[in-house]
Amino acid sequence: MAGRKFSDRRARAKAAPPDELDEKLQSDPAAVARSVVLRQLALQPRTRAELAKALERKGVPDEVAEEVLSRFGDVGLIDDAAFAQSWVESRHAGRGLAKRALAYELRKRGVDDQDVNEAVDQLAPETELATARALVAKKLRSTQQLEPQARVRRLAGMLARKGYPPSLAVRVVREALAGEDTEDLLDHLELEDDR
Repeated sequence: MAGRKFSDRRARAKAAPPDELDEKLQSDPAAVARSVVLRQLALQPRTRAELAKALERKGVPDEVAEEVLSRFGDVGLIDDAAFAQSWVESRHAGRGLAKRALAYELRKRGVDDQDVNEAVDQLAPETELATARALVAKKLRSTQQLEPQARVRRLAGMLARKGYPPSLAVRVVREALAGEDTEDLLDHLELEDDR
């Protein structure tokens, strides 16, 4: 019961009455913008584009939003390049995503191409290859009961969904299956690799 009271109070505190928010926005839009940005950054790191969208949803005028975002950028609280580098490290280590998938996610979050390229380029090809091998090794055991072609599709498809190029996926799957007695499976891989 006590937990419910707390969450009810928190919900009421979060949702300011629309009239009160409109009055505050009219009287001091910069204060509203700063409050929104600080609240967003307290939850998790955000890109400048994500924060701009949040300010737009709250009805903060564009020139005020730009001024507040610039100030937060000047003091280092908004840094898309640092965000991108952290994102690449975290998502590659945690989810095993390849450069292509990481670049897509960063662009979707509004990070500019230069910052995306610099962040993704920090991921060495050897590291990407080692991660692909680890992903296949982890998944290999769960595919033992499948038909050979299904195993290849499952393993290569998993790597493709994580952004690995087809040539790398086939190479890693071929290496992983080479130790098993699967001559017909390896023949199938050679056919796919020729496409």
